[in-house]
Amino acid sequence: RLKGKQPPEGWELIEEVIEDFEHQMKDAVNEDTSGKRRNETTWKVTRIHWEKNRFIYDLMYNRKVMSRELYDFLVREKIADGALIAKWRKPGYEILCSLLAIQKGNHNFGTTSHCRVPMKQRAAQQRITPDVQTGCICCA
Repeated sequence: RLKGKQPPEGWELIEEVIEDFEHQMKDAVNEDTSGKRRNETTWKVTRIHWEKNRFIYDLMYNRKVMSRELYDFLVREKIADGALIAKWRKPGYEILCSLLAIQKGNHNFGTTSHCRVPMKQRAAQQRITPDVQTGCICCA
């Protein structure tokens, strides 16, 4: 995947985990989709993408064991989603499931996804359903 580029120091410590996420992603993409709705086919891919980026975010900002150079390398090589990780650093978006959930053009009435509404405020509804695009139930 790195195409002959020299990774920075610390890459060898996370390489195996990143490759495992890439393998899971490949399996999710090649998974049989018969019996699923069209949107349900991408839910597993979205979840694996979230887990991989959350792992990188945790190393960089919570545990503070990843160097800035390695983080920039991961973003530059498109191994990490820099925009999603940047959103997680803002108040109210700490566990955002996907950038799709906050894109107003993709939702009715120019609002965000219903998974962004806290569960307490949605309790009036009979059924709690996952978001159509991401499969997230609540990331607020």
